[in-house]
Amino acid sequence: MTIKIGILGYGNLGRGAESAIAQNEDMELVGVFTRRDPSTLTIATQGVPVRSANDLLEGEKLDIDVLVICGGSATDLPEMTLKYAARYNVIDSFDTHARVPEHFANVDKAAGNNGNVALISAGWDPGLFSLNRLFGNCFIPQGKDYTFWGPGVGQGHSDAARRIDGVLDARQYTLPVEKALDEVRSGSNPELTTRQKHTREVFVVAAEGADRDEITKQIVTMPNYFDEYDTTVHFISQEEMDRDHSGLPHGGFVLRSGAMASGATSVIEYSLKLDSNPDFTSSVLLAYARAVARLNAEGQKGCRTVFDVAPAYLSPFDGDYLRSHFL
Repeated sequence: MTIKIGILGYGNLGRGAESAIAQNEDMELVGVFTRRDPSTLTIATQGVPVRSANDLLEGEKLDIDVLVICGGSATDLPEMTLKYAARYNVIDSFDTHARVPEHFANVDKAAGNNGNVALISAGWDPGLFSLNRLFGNCFIPQGKDYTFWGPGVGQGHSDAARRIDGVLDARQYTLPVEKALDEVRSGSNPELTTRQKHTREVFVVAAEGADRDEITKQIVTMPNYFDEYDTTVHFISQEEMDRDHSGLPHGGFVLRSGAMASGATSVIEYSLKLDSNPDFTSSVLLAYARAVARLNAEGQKGCRTVFDVAPAYLSPFDGDYLRSHFL
């Protein structure tokens, strides 16, 4: 079947989702929805309407199989996913790890009560890294988990910094501490604090007259984002931001290390290196959107995470093809 996709939000992730649809022959973009004035938005796909986000909730329900919600985790997704899951099958990339259980419970109620399927926190972390943490715990029962992010731009963290009063633009980089990564790879199972594993750097364009000391304080003390890390804040011009920080690279590593029953040491490592975080994340979202559409077609309802979806549901190919080509 052709899966009809709607995109809510047309920032980096929304544009990435639009581009990724072209690589999925079983998907069709049927609309881009925005909280801005639709007349100010020009999208890449010709013939696809740009509509107000209000159209999703007003009047008759639109013919959309899955709505891909492309908002920020700090303030957008806790409200948006909950609201739209009551009317559509939805998927998001909510990445505030500490609040995932709360977000899941809220969305599960909204989707389940209305016969829809929602999938939250899809992407690479949470998402693919989450799966690899789970696999590691299953395959090395006695061991330790380690996750390193970067070097790269954190979109959610950058968005959170941009929400601070007086900040015109911001770009946040997460940097793994190489010494700590090498220790883990050695199989020595070191005890590492959050600060020992990563540092953060934030480049900020401040409004004229803004209190830079207050901006710095709000960034470095922000719960769930910066307060547990050694964070350095740099103030730069918009010209410098545009010239030196326009890309969105990212990546990271998930490792689990431990001893097997014989005493032999095993280390599992999974890594990603991404030139464009939003391009890759949006491609993951679309694969899981395919799963959402299939689950809904089976009559399922409620919220799901990547833990709940069989890998075959992500692929456009049937079981015979998967067994003959990938098994």
